[in-house]
Amino acid sequence: MEKWFVAAKKADFNKWAEEFRISPVLARILRNRDLTDEAEIEKFLHGTLADCYSPWLLEDMDRAVDLILQAIADKKHLRVIGDYDVDGICSSYILTKGLQVLGAEVDTAIPHRIHDGYGLNDNLIEEAKQDGVELIITCDNGIAAAPQIELAASFGIGVIVTDHHEVPFSLDNGERKELLPPALAVVDPKREECTYPYKNICGGVVAYKCMQALLEKTNSPELARAIDELLQFAAIATVCDVMELRDENRIIVKEGLRLLQHTENEGIRALMEVNSIEPAKLSAYHLGFVLGPCLNATGRLDTAQRALELLQSHTKVDAMSAARELKDLNDSRKNLTLQGVREAEEYIREHHMEEDPVMLIFLPEVHESLAGIIAGRVREKYNHPVFILTQGEEGVKGSGRSIESYHMYDHMTAVKQYFTKFGGHKLAAGLSMREEDIEPLRKALNENSGLSEEDFVPRVHIDVPMPLSYATEELAEELSLLEPFGVGNPKPLFAQKELVFLSGYRMGANKNFARYRVRTPEGTEAQMVFFGDLEQFEAFLDEKFGTGCGDELYNGGKPGVTYNVSVVYQLSLNTYRGKTELQFLMQNYC
Repeated sequence: MEKWFVAAKKADFNKWAEEFRISPVLARILRNRDLTDEAEIEKFLHGTLADCYSPWLLEDMDRAVDLILQAIADKKHLRVIGDYDVDGICSSYILTKGLQVLGAEVDTAIPHRIHDGYGLNDNLIEEAKQDGVELIITCDNGIAAAPQIELAASFGIGVIVTDHHEVPFSLDNGERKELLPPALAVVDPKREECTYPYKNICGGVVAYKCMQALLEKTNSPELARAIDELLQFAAIATVCDVMELRDENRIIVKEGLRLLQHTENEGIRALMEVNSIEPAKLSAYHLGFVLGPCLNATGRLDTAQRALELLQSHTKVDAMSAARELKDLNDSRKNLTLQGVREAEEYIREHHMEEDPVMLIFLPEVHESLAGIIAGRVREKYNHPVFILTQGEEGVKGSGRSIESYHMYDHMTAVKQYFTKFGGHKLAAGLSMREEDIEPLRKALNENSGLSEEDFVPRVHIDVPMPLSYATEELAEELSLLEPFGVGNPKPLFAQKELVFLSGYRMGANKNFARYRVRTPEGTEAQMVFFGDLEQFEAFLDEKFGTGCGDELYNGGKPGVTYNVSVVYQLSLNTYRGKTELQFLMQNYC
């Protein structure tokens, strides 16, 4: 059962409302986003790229830029090595395109998820040697690749690391000691000595910052013309790598979305077209749940190189062909994911795993590329840290997804003896291991999880308790000032106690959504729309008001029964056939 919490953070909301010409309701929501002073609010509401941080604040950025420019001047063969997820693909595109614009002799390699695994590996270094590569620039990986970077050095190949993942560390008498790879330069905001003000940027933003630094150093007109396009891919990467939309991430995504609505990149335009997205209505939701999964699907079921080729398409014909292929792959991925989630839930039941603080689920037949997304779905349902393990070509591979109170990477580091390879951050991780170590790992993770029953209870954070009668179209319009929404900046939640549900109407091709007529305690009537689990809601009505009440509501309700339900809702404007009206979207109920 969920726990509802009403935010009670203090501030002079009337003063903020007057100063920023907003409503006190919006001022309260801003305070709930942990904003505390006028400068922060101004940046949140009206921040521009000029408010983002200088790329030179990233440790080793000056060294990386000098090395890259010297390599270009010496006409060395450069290779960008990325990763097979959206962040890695976008980072690879940003670095490769930017370096090409500067005249570099550069190509790109993206690891194959099955054959290579995550990040740098010996095979990629061997291939670089055979191809005459003289300088490797990583993106979205490399921070944990010390052995591979040493191998490259033995071949006379220099490596520059650009990454955003946690730096590996050892514990010496309880003291944490960073283990930096022996690269020529290591640009990663997570480094202890890095003074960059905002650490939670993705690999795509680190790559974009490299291009910004190169632009400032060279004043290249060609790079200046390309920099806006590169920002678009930093925005896509930020949303798809589930970064918090706070601080400069929020600005990057906001500005990136504005540019993407008029993008000249044939690949992105084609991907929007095959998914029936109107560019003018593009939102962070479309990046994270429509375009991103299409780009991700290639790395999961084939090779991410195909997604990179889409982004590098020069003609609409080529782009449309590639985009349709990516969409088909994603549709296939959806079906396989649903099957994998069902298998995971069956495994949990069979092994009585509901009692485990950390769920370690071994599904040998599941395609290893789907482990992460299945782990995410299971985590959403059970609100436990989840690892999905599969049988790979060489041993067991897996992905983990965590909850807010469990730092996954730190807990994995504490039991690193069970992994042949691992990496990640607080909320997500990847690993390789031996099958015989699965049970010892499960035991070790659960014995030292530090989790309590309280950590597994989903929390609903309500911004403002507000009767439906207080809501207006003007307020709904004003809420758009908070966009883009996403992790760290969710859509505002309001609450209304004791709504009376009067009748309902099932909607959608599969009749799995509904619209309800409701009445407030003050007597105001309104329409409440629900896009959640309809069967679950109807079962709740049956349990609360009596068997059959869920179905009877669609016939005007069960005689003699008053359907009193407290609701958490979102407020929006819905335009249909040229008419715009206020819309209440039910999110939670009790």
